[in-house]
Amino acid sequence: MRQRFIAAILVALGAWWAGTSRPAAAQDLAIGLGRAVTSIDPHFHNTGPNNSVAAHIYDRLIHHDARQRPVPGLAVSWSALDELTWEFRLRPGVRFHDGSAFGADDVVATFARAPNVPNSPSSFALYTRAIAAVEKVDDLTVRLRTREPHPLLPNDVSAINIVARGAARATTAEFDSGAAAIGTGPYRVAAWRKDEQLVLERNAQWWGGATPWARVAQRIIVNDAARVAALLAGDVQAIEVVPTADVRKLEGDPRVALAREVSNRLLFLNLDQARDVTPFVADRDGRPLARNPFKDVRVRRAISKAINRAAIADRLQEGLAIPAGGVIPDGFYGSDPTLAPEPFDLDGARRLLAEAGHPDGFSLTLHGPNDRYPNDEKVTPGIAQMLARLGLATKVELLPWSVYAARASRQEFSATFFGWGAATGEASSPLRSLMATVDAARGLGASNRGRYSNPAFDAALTAALRTIDDGRRELLLREATRIGIADVGIVPLYYQVNVWALRRGLDYEGRADDQTHAWLIRPQR
Repeated sequence: MRQRFIAAILVALGAWWAGTSRPAAAQDLAIGLGRAVTSIDPHFHNTGPNNSVAAHIYDRLIHHDARQRPVPGLAVSWSALDELTWEFRLRPGVRFHDGSAFGADDVVATFARAPNVPNSPSSFALYTRAIAAVEKVDDLTVRLRTREPHPLLPNDVSAINIVARGAARATTAEFDSGAAAIGTGPYRVAAWRKDEQLVLERNAQWWGGATPWARVAQRIIVNDAARVAALLAGDVQAIEVVPTADVRKLEGDPRVALAREVSNRLLFLNLDQARDVTPFVADRDGRPLARNPFKDVRVRRAISKAINRAAIADRLQEGLAIPAGGVIPDGFYGSDPTLAPEPFDLDGARRLLAEAGHPDGFSLTLHGPNDRYPNDEKVTPGIAQMLARLGLATKVELLPWSVYAARASRQEFSATFFGWGAATGEASSPLRSLMATVDAARGLGASNRGRYSNPAFDAALTAALRTIDDGRRELLLREATRIGIADVGIVPLYYQVNVWALRRGLDYEGRADDQTHAWLIRPQR
């Protein structure tokens, strides 16, 4: 592996200098990414920007279309043989970037690695812990056996990128060097420089067919103004996460075309509900409170009622957001159309706070990122102002995503602003990760940073995850959602509306999962 590591470094450096010293060719595409990418190890950090980049290098057994409906990937078909056994027929003739043949051994090795990557800020174990065994039947057939009936297994495996069996024991550092970043996807890694750009070259042997671009540069430009300027100057041909303030201007620019899609990404607040004393809460004079107020559901409800979601959507997000009452937008599997957004009710919020023993309020610090979600640097202070009207003296601390996510995962904060995109396109994804009682053995609560725990919620969710009948399972997911939202396990705020901007002459179909796929950006015919 060390020799491959050194060789990959030399190849990557050569490709990097070659890529920066030549003019763009007709088959070159440069994309301005709006969010930080922490790794190209496909199993290190379960977060949207990493998953979007990984989709260029790796494939999954099951893919999703733009509305997150399942379509064949490396598996051409799948079926339940009984309540505990699923069989996947693999696509023949597929090869990895290094020329090795794809087969069942790679699937077995991948599923052994995915939940066990050291120091993962948000583990993929959520999607694998229902699996008791992954068995090779023959080179093109695998069977996944579950510990109990698990009808959502196809949804789960759609989140796991398949790596070559020889790379399955590699470290995250070896993936990030390029040495182990060997997939079957439409592009191979030419160069990766964290916080700067990922350079990709076309995989001419990709089973999915010819891609329009021989070379793709994914440039990380988290500054909104710089990203728009790069598009208008022609330095990049497409950008994601178009700043809401620039949408109207770009709509009127003849050089630019826009694509939109309602996202399944929920933006929400986490409130520390586990510790008796929480670190960033104090009385009005700055003295630590003897009891964590967030453990009282009346305080959590007061905070939810004090937030004007319509104002956030209309003003801070300039109409490119939808106020949220549940965990996933209408139209996605498991969404509950009866869950309306919490109405803004400041008087009712004040009454609840007084009933909970805090008529004069208290002080807290609200933490959030400043480079992760559209307008996050405005939304978190805006929420703080709303809470101040409730009587909560609220300070704001904004941090870069790479720092913020790691510290929040260690439960260093008391109240946090976060987002969650449903990678599997249905309600069980946020329910399992954000509100299920933390259970590492079952992969539950992987991103439950408030450590919410409710036996009634867990029971409804567990029943849903074991129910084969689709209609009955959806009802149980809705029941679990209603329990968790009524108990304010999280404070739902809004769903994003995703916007992409492209140079005129290019087309892209917006995606509900926020992802930007270079091979789907195509010249207009």
